Amino acid sequence: MINTSFCATWSPHLLSVMRIIVAFLFMQHGGQKLFGFPIAMSNPPLELFSLMGLAGVLEFFGGLLVLLGLFTRPVAFVLSGQMAVAYFMVHAPRGLWPIANQGELAVLYCFIFLYLAAAGGGPWGLDRLLFKQKS
Repeated sequence: MINTSFCATWSPHLLSVMRIIVAFLFMQHGGQKLFGFPIAMSNPPLELFSLMGLAGVLEFFGGLLVLLGLFTRPVAFVLSGQMAVAYFMVHAPRGLWPIANQGELAVLYCFIFLYLAAAGGGPWGLDRLLFKQKS
């Protein structure tokens, strides 16, 4: 049986760990679009003032803010919406099921960011430090 005091103690910290890991992974999508890092996209050079350019900016810089835990709730809400739009514009037209249309990652990011928008970033973030938020 799981010790409830252990869970109560570590749940907020694991929320912060999840936020950091998810944001780090998400930033790589923006880095790929904007900087060709960690791997370059196979498409021609990205136009910054396009939907893909906006997606790259949101993914990299929004991901950075979430990683730092700064303005976590509003930024996560925007990123959740971005992933919903990405799913319905890019993946859903390819088929009904996310496994078939390669949209699982967009769906996961959408709901993880929606959760972070509701739950906040946990105790290890700049929001807590700068704005003196309680749990």
